[in-house]
This record gives sequence, C-alpha cells and structure tokens, in this order.
Amino acid sequence: MQITIEVNIAAPIDEVWKAWTSPADIQQWNAASEDWHCPSAEIDLRAGGKFSYRMEAKDGSMGFDFGGPLCQES
Repeated sequence: MQITIEVNIAAPIDEVWKAWTSPADIQQWNAASEDWHCPSAEIDLRAGGKFSYRMEAKDGSMGFDFGGPLCQES
C-alpha cells in the first residue's frame, strides 16, 4: 500500500522542510493531541533511509513506535 499526503502551508519552503525533517522540530509538532508527545525522533533522508518516532501519552499510560522507509532506492 502507498499513502500520499499533500498539504499547502503558508510558510517559506526552507522553514517547512526543516520542520518536516529535523528530529528536534518533529518532536515539537508530532502529537495526536495535547495529551500526547513525541519524546524521540530519528530520520535518515538518504535514499533507502528510514524514520523512527516514539509516541507516548503524557501520563505514561501507553506509547508506541512508528517508523518505516522514507523512499525506495533506485
């Protein structure tokens, strides 16, 4: 299965790219709601690279790892 996400953001492209690809920035926005947070994020933008994010409820009641490949090697 392949999922494609498309969105228009009213911000300079370099700021959007940094927010989407910087682990520190990802940890700031990657949360399902105010009750959740992203205590860790890793991303490798090279061909064949992967991403891995840790999502947790702030109260510690649950959490999960989310990750996968970023792109296929040609």
